[in-house]
Amino acid sequence: MMEIPKELLRQIISDLGLDVPYSKGQKIKVRNCWHFSTDGNAVDVMFYDTQDFIDGMNRIYVTLPGYRVIILAYSLMDTHVHFILYGEFDECNRFMHDYVRRTSCHIAFRHGDKHKMDGVPINYQAIDTDFYLKVVICYTIKNAPAGGIPYNAIDYPWSSGPLYFRRAGDWSSPVWLNAAPDGMPKSKEMGVRQQKRVLKSHARPEKTVRMTGPIVFPGTYVAYEIVEKIYKTCKSFNYFLCISKEEDVDARGGTISHLSIPMQEMRQHKKEVCKEMFGTTDIKKLDTQHRIRLARVLRTRFNSSKKQIIRLCGLVYEEAKDMI
Repeated sequence: MMEIPKELLRQIISDLGLDVPYSKGQKIKVRNCWHFSTDGNAVDVMFYDTQDFIDGMNRIYVTLPGYRVIILAYSLMDTHVHFILYGEFDECNRFMHDYVRRTSCHIAFRHGDKHKMDGVPINYQAIDTDFYLKVVICYTIKNAPAGGIPYNAIDYPWSSGPLYFRRAGDWSSPVWLNAAPDGMPKSKEMGVRQQKRVLKSHARPEKTVRMTGPIVFPGTYVAYEIVEKIYKTCKSFNYFLCISKEEDVDARGGTISHLSIPMQEMRQHKKEVCKEMFGTTDIKKLDTQHRIRLARVLRTRFNSSKKQIIRLCGLVYEEAKDMI
């Protein structure tokens, strides 16, 4: 588990109501806990490929030092991210904006797409009860399979889902870790020079970092044992995985679409239809009216959600939702 100072740990236990005796049917007040997410309608893609997801995972570890923030759960999707954070709001907000800023710099450097994340809305919700905390953590973990990505919620590799209620130190290993680059074994301690190269950071580490293939072991920066205390038992954790629904979060201002077709497939369909209609696969060459026409055809042919299609066509949801 990540190291948490004793004083901070006592504060976490108090703020999350972990020291309150359980009483059936009674909700416990929670303080200083937040659900942050970026707006998935603002960009067509945030993580382009597997390497981007690897770098995105490592970027969490690189960004966290210096912030008095505890990560309880997270999920990286190809168009947006979710974080469940504990800490003072200003600290959590600064961490979230810093992570998005660093992601924008990464996209500009690796893909040449400058200012990709400029102005991307960052949403947040205050988490006020232990019941909602359990719901929103599981909502975050199951966001990928709910979006049509073919993974079990606790095995999606780009989230904290694989950490909870495992044997000590275990973590579900994605297939690609079986062939780690540069002959790197599946789990090892990483030295200073290697850390700077792999993590793309000039900051000197305080200690060696445990690696799982090419990424930092997520248990290094996720307080998964705190999350296990929140649910108390694996049975309770599985129960909330089953009952958490998108509308429970949307009712409080959630922003994630329900996708009827996996995003990767729809992105390919978009290119094919765009080529068929306009002779190009690049929607940046289309004006607004052409993008609306493309969105209408995609909606008709594939019956996918408006949010997904509008996002893919590079339109603003509130402006285009009644036009397709």
